[in-house]
Amino acid sequence: MELNSKIYVAGHRGLVGSAIVRNLEAKGYTNIIYRTHEELDLTNQADVQAFFKEEQPEYVILAAAKVGGIHANNTYPADFIYDNLMIQNNVIKAAHDYNVKKLLFLGSTCIYPKMAPQPIREEYLLTGALEETNEAYAVAKIAGLEMCKFFKRQYGDNFISCMPTNLYGPNDNFDLKSSHVLPALIRKFHEAKISGKHTVEVWGTGTPLREFIYVDDMADACVFLMENYDGEQHVNIGTGEEVSIRQLAETVREVVGFEGELVFNTDMPDGTPRKLTTVDKLHGLGWKHKISLNEGIKLAYTWFLENYK
Repeated sequence: MELNSKIYVAGHRGLVGSAIVRNLEAKGYTNIIYRTHEELDLTNQADVQAFFKEEQPEYVILAAAKVGGIHANNTYPADFIYDNLMIQNNVIKAAHDYNVKKLLFLGSTCIYPKMAPQPIREEYLLTGALEETNEAYAVAKIAGLEMCKFFKRQYGDNFISCMPTNLYGPNDNFDLKSSHVLPALIRKFHEAKISGKHTVEVWGTGTPLREFIYVDDMADACVFLMENYDGEQHVNIGTGEEVSIRQLAETVREVVGFEGELVFNTDMPDGTPRKLTTVDKLHGLGWKHKISLNEGIKLAYTWFLENYK
């Protein structure tokens, strides 16, 4: 990509898209375009086609998606599968129709098989049953990965995919009904500290193991792949490091400064027991994360204090 190349970032206001825009701007890219949901409904094929015809983007980063935690995925599975299929089908097809030079599609490591061997290699996709609470979202995102692969195979389109692990950071979703675990913990501990509570409830047993990467590191990896990778297989984006939910909660408690106790609600689901990615492929290409989990949580909490209402 040239610094003046026209780059369309879909989903620029979300956790992922906003970080990608920050990274592109920091690297000197000057011709980044985007639309709000109100300006362009990506689930509407005619509107997406009209947008691509008018703007003729050279590069596309598809970070727009309907996302949420266990509760949201469990409660609204029809919305998750429909919205995500429509968004990616429309954008990927339009990118093909209007000769986009390169497209990056973002999956998520939660779409690997529930009992995939650990750590998870790229080739483990589609080798086993999915996590039940996440199935609708996973089926949609898997379809997007496969769509990029097959458009590359049939038409020679330079459509690549990546598989980020659990993300957190600026512009995260802190709604307790629909957020992922880390932002939910930040909000829970902050509100408990402010209100003087003595305990904070954590869903599940605290034993599941998870991998987290700060969203600005993830964005840097995405831009790196746009600049350096053209392969058919998707690429894991992560740290290759894991932490239990209990350890995560204790770290967030320390960063926020809450002095009370943790109470684990074992009536709530744990989700996948362990989810760690192998990032050998990404490291082999020459990229490695820079921000540690403790440092990242401090940055995320600072952003929360400054921005969240």
